[in-house]
Amino acid sequence: MKLRLHEVAKVVGAKNDITEFEDVDLSQIEFDSRKITVGDLFLPLKGARDGHDFIEIAFENGALATFSEKVVEGHPYILVDDCLTAFQTLASYYIERSRVDVIAVTGSNGKTTTKDMIAQLLATTYNTYKTQGNYNNEIGLPYTVLHMPDNTEKLVLEMGQDHLGDIKLLSEIARPHIGVVTLVAEAHLEFFGSRDKIAEGKMQITDGIDSDGILIAPADVIINPYLPENQTTIRFGADEDIFITELQEAKESLSFKTNFLEESVFLPITGKYNATNAMVAAYVAKLLMVTDQDIYQAFRNLELTKNRTEWKKAANGADILSDVYNANPTAMKLILETFSSIPKNEGGRKLAVLADMKELGDASIALHESVIESLSPESLDMLFFYGDDIRSLSDLAIEKFPENQVFFFEKSADKDDFEALSEAILDNLEKNDQILLKGSNSMKLANIVASLETN
Repeated sequence: MKLRLHEVAKVVGAKNDITEFEDVDLSQIEFDSRKITVGDLFLPLKGARDGHDFIEIAFENGALATFSEKVVEGHPYILVDDCLTAFQTLASYYIERSRVDVIAVTGSNGKTTTKDMIAQLLATTYNTYKTQGNYNNEIGLPYTVLHMPDNTEKLVLEMGQDHLGDIKLLSEIARPHIGVVTLVAEAHLEFFGSRDKIAEGKMQITDGIDSDGILIAPADVIINPYLPENQTTIRFGADEDIFITELQEAKESLSFKTNFLEESVFLPITGKYNATNAMVAAYVAKLLMVTDQDIYQAFRNLELTKNRTEWKKAANGADILSDVYNANPTAMKLILETFSSIPKNEGGRKLAVLADMKELGDASIALHESVIESLSPESLDMLFFYGDDIRSLSDLAIEKFPENQVFFFEKSADKDDFEALSEAILDNLEKNDQILLKGSNSMKLANIVASLETN
């Protein structure tokens, strides 16, 4: 972060006379006093603890100055009404000053994977930086901006939403040139009330896109009312502006062609939804003048953020398809479709462990039940259900599947069968089997994956 103290104070509209403090170069900005190093600017945010309580510690660790919402005795400080707002204002200024190209990605599913793909493709040609981990909210996005390397040419930002207006804020901070919406599904339905409201929230990415910018969005009619009138929009899907042909899925890879690349794209990951993510990433790369050959090569060497869909190996030799980071009905149906289409191992079976999908609101039971259409006795040999809202889906599966193929384990305020679930899976999984695990992160299926890998 190549900024000076007086410059920062001017940008955020400091309420104190900053000229009484020396105008020094600031190294970077941190909101965790434990991460402060010599030369940093401290940002005291209010959370479970008030960051102002740690200002003295930040200076002991080497901070040169701090933001503050009150007078700080004995140290350089920038007085503001709200530290978080000042942080966001500074990030927006820094993007404008650095003249970096911003590509913003949002969506109910696939945004992290698409962000990773875009960044990896662009890195073949440009100095590229991207959102690290899940830093995709009102704190994480400006943090990413203010920590990008000085030579960054392309900045790929992930934007998440929990409530209506979240994406609007992030887009107006980042002012992207290219905005991508991957998918509108039922994530966080509890806070939005309807899928239509989710679509409205996701489409607020257009609020910050510059006048000559480009929106890339799915061919989903639910977003049509929110499409900007005077902005270039590229739709993806069958018979749309960009689309997939000749898709071929294998256990640990897939390949496809598109209408804008001459050769087939090969990906060392599975899931036809990832073909869509890759197609969108490739189109962004093409818009930014990355060559076709660089696109093909980058995909062959693809590396994604961990905890997304990935094949692992159980200690007994069984294959694990882990997709335990998050879940909503659309995502669960997609991964079940992929898992069901993969051929069984010789002499092996297919098992699926499905856990509650959170934040679905009043429609939670019905949305869980809708997954029944993706559960077939012809392709799945054994089902384990874990949770509370998923109980009704388990009941439907019991009616649809042969006896002793469906098992339910409770997780409620009164009872938690997690240990029994873990033991049942370990007892039933054989070396030639394939097992899928899918559920919201809070259901802790990742712990079962880890147990399968070691026991």
